[in-house]
Amino acid sequence: MIEPETDQVITSRTAVVDGSVVGTGPVAEFGARDSVLARVRAKLPEFTGALQRVAEHILSDPAAAARSTIVELAERSGTSPATITRFCRAMDFEGYADLRLGIAAETGRMARSAGWTVDIGREIQPTDPLSRVLGQIMAADTQAMHDTAALLDLAEVERAAASIAGASRVDIYGASGSALVGGEMQFSLHRIGVAAWAWTDIHNGLASAALLRTGDVALGISHSGQTRETIEMLAEAGSHGATTVALTSFPRSPLAEVADIVLLTASQATTFRPDALSARHPQLVVLDLLYIAVAQRTHDRAHAAFQRTAQAVAGHKTAREAKP
Repeated sequence: MIEPETDQVITSRTAVVDGSVVGTGPVAEFGARDSVLARVRAKLPEFTGALQRVAEHILSDPAAAARSTIVELAERSGTSPATITRFCRAMDFEGYADLRLGIAAETGRMARSAGWTVDIGREIQPTDPLSRVLGQIMAADTQAMHDTAALLDLAEVERAAASIAGASRVDIYGASGSALVGGEMQFSLHRIGVAAWAWTDIHNGLASAALLRTGDVALGISHSGQTRETIEMLAEAGSHGATTVALTSFPRSPLAEVADIVLLTASQATTFRPDALSARHPQLVVLDLLYIAVAQRTHDRAHAAFQRTAQAVAGHKTAREAKP
């Protein structure tokens, strides 16, 4: 099938895969340990038409894509060899051979690390035993963790941690599942003496954001980066001088555009768990890293606060039975 050549994609940048630089763009947007499939997934919203079909086909069965010739991949994705070539360039590969080798190397590592990871993406059937369902969930979440580690820019985490450690107050914004993740971060920071608030209501969040000032920090959480309320609250905080941090899976999303610091996550959807739900564990991993980085920078204060808060609630725990 020959499709109209009307695809659009924002120019991507170089990345490093298995220690080798690929592409000819400016500074790499993704991490040095970047996953090819994670890059495709992160850039998927930027593609339209035929390029989008190529990306979706690769993500649906990366092992088959790695075995396909350029003509076979074009036929299976309902596109043309010319589109496959454009897709390679959009992903900063010089040609199809480089893309194919990158995918093959990644699927090979997945298969060697654990046999069940090759089933990632398989639909969970109503008759599947729980042992298989558990394997699917573990496979998807484990791969999402690895992809997140590949995408995450640790220098950005350092910047965010330094900002939070020196902040007078921290606002955290999120909706739905992201609100739950934000609540976990607020609780963790509060336990080590960081004045943090988590806001889910747009009116209360905007009112709080309007009171922030230079030196304060605002953290917006959204897997898609397109949640309007979260974008508005983060933008309001930034307009008053607060340092703004976005936690999202899409580096060119509206939320990322209004943030000073962007922390990226990846996800692996499974049956009954679309991307927004499957992103929760990777989000928690990144926020745990950020929280510990803050605690490191405020060690004495954090340790003292943690001890006092632990002591304050100790009386509400069930006493252990005395040993005979």
